[in-house]
Amino acid sequence: MFWGRRLSLRIITGKYRGRKLKSPLSLQTRPTSDRLRETLFNVIAPRIRAARFLDLCAGSGAVGIEALSRGAAHATFVDRSRTMRALIESNLALCGVPQDDYTLTTTAALEFLRRAANRKVETWDIIFFDPPYAEDYLGALGAFGGFAAELLAPDALLIVEHFRKTELPEEVGELERQRILKQGDSALSFYEHGSE
Repeated sequence: MFWGRRLSLRIITGKYRGRKLKSPLSLQTRPTSDRLRETLFNVIAPRIRAARFLDLCAGSGAVGIEALSRGAAHATFVDRSRTMRALIESNLALCGVPQDDYTLTTTAALEFLRRAANRKVETWDIIFFDPPYAEDYLGALGAFGGFAAELLAPDALLIVEHFRKTELPEEVGELERQRILKQGDSALSFYEHGSE
């Protein structure tokens, strides 16, 4: 948590490397730190090139922009806050990200997923879900599991950032947790289809 000051954010590597991003000046928003983002992308590096990336509860947009910087084909940014939408737009412009490379939606994460599942026209290879730590992860993940099959490409990966002491389920729909990484107060849980 930060106390009325902006956290320093930057793009770590790739075509937008070194670009400084604006961060939210809010006590309710907790951006994914550069260090945790670097850990995340070290793990998913082999899968990011040409991936369709979904950044849920996108906040500053740093995770999705990092994905684009590292070669993702397209990023979809979803955040329910109009303030965060403006911040994401500003950060995309600071990096010079072409408009064809992303989609930006202002709506609650689960509402976005419901609509996307009903349309059945779009799937993602990697979904990064980072709701506020105070929210009900279990309820959100349970709802997500109900329509994950319509949203996920084959061999897709769901990553959930959460408070390290929050216990998440071992399964989300047909996805199984394959790995958990803890760093500071945060943790990353990685879900994918289990080996058969």
